[in-house]
Amino acid sequence: MALPASVDQEKFNGDSEYFIMFGPDICGTSTKRVHVIFSHNGKNHLIKKEIQAPTDQLTHVFTLIVKADGAYSVLIDGEKKESGTLEADWDFLAPKTIKDPSVSKPKEWIDEPLMDDPEDSKPADYDKTPKSIPDPEAQKPEDWDDEADGEWEAPTIDNPEFKGEWKAKRIPNPSYKGKWTHPEIANPDYKADATLGQYDNIGAVGFELWQVKAGTIFDNILLTDSESEATAFRDSTWGANKDAEKTAFDESEKKRTASEEAARTKAEEDRKAAEAAKKAEDDEDEEEEESHDEL
Repeated sequence: MALPASVDQEKFNGDSEYFIMFGPDICGTSTKRVHVIFSHNGKNHLIKKEIQAPTDQLTHVFTLIVKADGAYSVLIDGEKKESGTLEADWDFLAPKTIKDPSVSKPKEWIDEPLMDDPEDSKPADYDKTPKSIPDPEAQKPEDWDDEADGEWEAPTIDNPEFKGEWKAKRIPNPSYKGKWTHPEIANPDYKADATLGQYDNIGAVGFELWQVKAGTIFDNILLTDSESEATAFRDSTWGANKDAEKTAFDESEKKRTASEEAARTKAEEDRKAAEAAKKAEDDEDEEEEESHDEL
């Protein structure tokens, strides 16, 4: 997070004022996105695009580039994942155009591409097919007493010949004019703002963390006005360690998988041994019983 110089760092918390919030948000199985939030005129605005966050167990580096002309880019591990302009991808400003309030769709405008065939009619015997019928495989229970239980009736099942509610065949509508588009006009409330994403009072940076499981490691926040400096810093930190980290992780996973497989194998062997011992004990008991019977 990029914070104003006025922030009380000793009391910094999730409700503290900030200028920019940027980073991964991974929650359960439903949320796996990268947040890019800017503060503007006292309100926090979330990017309208969905940027997927990596969810493996390796280290990743997230980069947000904001240019003076309002262009931005989001990089993950140095690879561009999203880009555009602040005005287009955030709701900072009122829209440039709005639907013309003085215009409405003409009443005679036909925007249904299909219509019921006026020459199609429901067959005379269509409604004679019932929705459900007595189950032909049902049989009256042998202990059914008509006097005590009443007249027996077979349970009903869905009729496989029932076709549902009759609907006329659909044909192209000869009066179809296409989809009506509401004309737009310039929005009188729109005001351009060349200062979007620009802050002259950044005095601190920080992490806002909320997690339900341990194991997250994080470091290295860099705020700079030099893209080349950011690239060099990424390459000298994450870039210098990523290959060794991947190798170490793969080796650790192999050992973990082998250990789990050995544990499963031992558990299965113990189970079989226990079953064999139980069977031997049962056989011995059975032999003793047979010997006793013979005596």
